[in-house]
Amino acid sequence: MSPYVPAPGDWAVITGAGRGIGRWLAQRFAAKGMRVCALDIDAYEAEETARLCGDESRAHGCDVSDRAETERVAEKLIAQGIEPSLLWINAGVGTADTVSGAKARTLDWLIGVNVMGPVHTAQSWLPSLKAQAGARHVGITASSASVTPVSAPFTLYATTKQMTASIGEALMAELGEDGIGVTILCPGILNTQIWNAARARPERFGGARQAPDELGDHWRAQPGPEVLEKGLAETLAKGGGWCIIPTEADTASKINARHQAQREGLHGYAAQSEGAGRAEQN
Repeated sequence: MSPYVPAPGDWAVITGAGRGIGRWLAQRFAAKGMRVCALDIDAYEAEETARLCGDESRAHGCDVSDRAETERVAEKLIAQGIEPSLLWINAGVGTADTVSGAKARTLDWLIGVNVMGPVHTAQSWLPSLKAQAGARHVGITASSASVTPVSAPFTLYATTKQMTASIGEALMAELGEDGIGVTILCPGILNTQIWNAARARPERFGGARQAPDELGDHWRAQPGPEVLEKGLAETLAKGGGWCIIPTEADTASKINARHQAQREGLHGYAAQSEGAGRAEQN
């Protein structure tokens, strides 16, 4: 895949751009000469991101867990000339709930944003992106929890972020023949406010809830999103792929342990060679 080098003035549409990684991505691509359309469930924060990205940038509120709203916002903005060469699917939320113990509305919220949100976003914006000339790219923000074994206490979050990464893999398989690269960004714990994601939770999922400030101490002690620059630049220069940037020292060993466990669980006795399969079909 060719390196992704956007032309000056190209549009970058970024979801979850109101804070954290999304705002950093918006400012990064704006610094490369792109016009940014910042989307976020918090329209005020999206507007602030757009202001930071320059006069030609735009913003709009968007709840990606709501399919109809995501489609409506995309149709409106595309009609106004915002046709991206870069779509970065970044919106995500976190919780300390477990798969077996989460309330129904919490489960719906995590799946709605972290799983269905990427699907809604891709389906709403990809037709426009595919129609653009020149370099085109899709990014999706997963997590280091997408590539390590699911472990307590954040089992529900990790489960949904593994699904986020799988959607990225699906897009790789689907868009490659169109010459569109895909980057699956898997950052470790960063100094963002994902620990307080419920502050903007819609009413249908239980409503907004402010987490105790001390809960964020662990996140505030971590590096900021700017630590992603080197790995992301190298991945985009290759045209996309996995971009895993851990901030925890044991991430690599956890990845290796997961792969080892999968290899040990592989029983290959039922696999047939390609030729044998054809012979049986005949």
